[in-house]
Amino acid sequence: MRQWKVFFSQHMRWSSALTQALTLSVITFCVVLPLCCHRLLYSYYFFRFTYLNSMSDEVLQKSLERGQDALHFWQSGSPMESARFSDVAQNPELLVTVVTARRNEGRDFHYLLQVMQQLSRIAGGCGGQRCAEVLLCDVESGPEENQDAKLLEGHFKVIRRSSQEQQANRESPNTFEREKRDYVFCLRQGWELVKPKNMILLEDDALPGEDFFRVVKDLLSRRFALHTLYIKLYHPERLQRYWNPEPYRILEWVGLGLVGATALLLSIPYCNPGSLSFTLSANHLVFFTLYFMVTAELIGRHYLLEVRRISPQLYAVSPATECCTPAMLFPGNASLRVADFLDGSFCYKGNAKDTVLYRKARTTPGERAHSVEPNLVTHIGAYSSVRPNPLRPKLL
Repeated sequence: MRQWKVFFSQHMRWSSALTQALTLSVITFCVVLPLCCHRLLYSYYFFRFTYLNSMSDEVLQKSLERGQDALHFWQSGSPMESARFSDVAQNPELLVTVVTARRNEGRDFHYLLQVMQQLSRIAGGCGGQRCAEVLLCDVESGPEENQDAKLLEGHFKVIRRSSQEQQANRESPNTFEREKRDYVFCLRQGWELVKPKNMILLEDDALPGEDFFRVVKDLLSRRFALHTLYIKLYHPERLQRYWNPEPYRILEWVGLGLVGATALLLSIPYCNPGSLSFTLSANHLVFFTLYFMVTAELIGRHYLLEVRRISPQLYAVSPATECCTPAMLFPGNASLRVADFLDGSFCYKGNAKDTVLYRKARTTPGERAHSVEPNLVTHIGAYSSVRPNPLRPKLL
């Protein structure tokens, strides 16, 4: 009993570093972060049962309003800025091909019209010339037309399969194989029609950000782009956490903790209003490294990545992740190699086109694939054109 009293008298006084560390941890993780982060969607502190439904409804409503605005925009006639995209130049520096199909649900959101309106606006931000040529690849093979694609025919060049090809595609054995064939068709048609130096393939619910073309231009100027199969421009925010099997994120996580810990411990001698007892010792460095690592993970890596939007040069490039292909950049003639890889594979549940490409890039000698963070597009497609949809889509 006496030993315990001695221990508490020595280590649980405010002047003790242990007491200060415990107090700091409790205040940070049990008071400050819950108060600050309970409405952050990708934070561990997010109050899912309180805010998820209302936030999902708010995002859906904003998307619906954008969709109706885009519909009125394209129905209003022939906007001069968009009409020029109907004439596609040969051998452009960059071609953006947008893959689209008719949606049975969520048609009032007009995802395609939103994306094309945004592209027509931001593509004029490259000085005296447009940032890219734009093609629309309509892969609808059902008996009904894709009305949104039909509406855009006067503004953009639209490519489609022949009637015989559409019939053959309808006979695909499963949704994943049909989706892959659509992707290959658009890749090859874009290359054959335009012969671009670089190509981007966007799905029709991938809304480009304001800095989309500035960042793409910067990526293509970097040396790694000459030797990559593809660059992913989007990865789901919910999968961007540090606690993830991607090895490079662990290194980034530890590095963030070390930098934060070192900076704090070096500043304490010059700014110490709470009479803190921490020094630049091994134990204190380890504690604060873990402190900053846990803090960053609980807040959400997604929100830390957003700081990189300050400049295109700050966007991070890392080895490609597996999931999802809403926005893909294919430097040089890489689109042809990707089409060949996909053509040689059969897709099914568990082996979709994103999985096939990820495995090919990892197992084929000389091939590499990369991802860029933060995302260059926002995935606005609450309703899928190829998979079952929930009655009430949610953000998570």
